[in-house]
Amino acid sequence: MNPQLFLAFLVVAAALACTPGVDWAYTIAAGLRQRSFVPAVAGLCGGYVLHTVLLVAGLAAVLAGMPGVLGWITLAGAGYLLWLGVGTLRSWRGASFSADASGGAGTQLRTFLQGMGTSGINPKGLLFYVALIPQFVSSDAALPVPVQSGLLGMTFVALAGLVYTVVAMLSRTLLQSRPGAARAVTLASGIIMVALGAVLLGEQLVPFLAGHS
Repeated sequence: MNPQLFLAFLVVAAALACTPGVDWAYTIAAGLRQRSFVPAVAGLCGGYVLHTVLLVAGLAAVLAGMPGVLGWITLAGAGYLLWLGVGTLRSWRGASFSADASGGAGTQLRTFLQGMGTSGINPKGLLFYVALIPQFVSSDAALPVPVQSGLLGMTFVALAGLVYTVVAMLSRTLLQSRPGAARAVTLASGIIMVALGAVLLGEQLVPFLAGHS
């Protein structure tokens, strides 16, 4: 791969992973409710692995070029974020962290799948892979373009996993003995999820309503 392009990608990808958003909100909220935040982080990374597979297979560009399909994906993502956000808001009053917090295999699997849905169904994640990664792929490099795309995609997965792990660990350290702060952060996380879900929903409904007015 082109070393200069790869270094530039690392800077951009790290900046994006460090930008607070729904992934951060889900990581913190799930970490407060469970013994381990690993399933939440693994699930979020799993969603981006899915985007990487779609990119390498060429399906991401195809989906991005089909407004109708992308619109339905956006609606599904909006509905999912609204559902997840409302669930978080309903539990914010009892949010706290305890070293004795329970979390069986079923709960951990559910947390993983919810995390995978959070990043995997988000159409903005798909568009990120379609719009950004190809800019850092060189046709003159020794590696084939699909291999370069896969390596760049997995590099972002690794960076995101590292950042989300640090965020979860720091939030636990800061909130473990502060139940009031834990409730406030959980409330903020739920609001972020609902707000982003509403924005995604509005992006689809406003043009639709305008076209039928």
